[in-house]
Amino acid sequence: MKNYLVIGGSNGIGKSIVEILHASGNKVWASYNHNQVSLPGVEYFKWQHQETFDQENLPETLDGLVYCPGSIDLKPFSRFKPQDFIDDFELQVIGAMRVLQANEKALKKSDNASVVLFSTVAVQQGFNFHTKVSTSKGAVEGLMRSLAAEWAPKVRVNAIAPSLTDTPLAQRLLGSDEKKQLHAERHPLKKIGEAKDIAGMAEFLLSQKSGLMTGQVLSVDGGMSRIKN
Repeated sequence: MKNYLVIGGSNGIGKSIVEILHASGNKVWASYNHNQVSLPGVEYFKWQHQETFDQENLPETLDGLVYCPGSIDLKPFSRFKPQDFIDDFELQVIGAMRVLQANEKALKKSDNASVVLFSTVAVQQGFNFHTKVSTSKGAVEGLMRSLAAEWAPKVRVNAIAPSLTDTPLAQRLLGSDEKKQLHAERHPLKKIGEAKDIAGMAEFLLSQKSGLMTGQVLSVDGGMSRIKN
């Protein structure tokens, strides 16, 4: 049994990660913001990304940490204000920084600790109306690579870059069968990813099956980042 911390573990991909880790017999601590949930055996606690992270009620040793909070706010660049970019950076980058700094000692006490962060296919591809999210997620990729170097060999740090995934966060874009089909057609595999697809990759990165991997961005995107339709 290992100890895992999932930030943003009450909804979407984070919830699926919690369920997979718990089903495998691990001890899981998970944060929520608005969507309070309960799962027997999982220690849920409330935390918002603007707050100092309190590690006091977590174990002294952590074998893995996943930071899931994200946003989807797509509109023309001219309609964004500087504060929009600042708020998104606070959520995606500074929030992760607070959690990682607070739990560095606990991670380094493990023999094989692993951190998983989240980017997006839009960072490398360049999509219309994605300037805000791509800017923040591009910073996440930079944080991940630098931290992978700094924390080696004690802690592995990798990132997952999904395409649009069928989660509550994406319901404005996938709220009907017609919208789902339209977005599915943009992918070479002609389907939209589900939370369990991304969670499965997170489980792999947390496990020793990926023991030689660090500093990597893994695309789980139906082929969108590598194959032209």
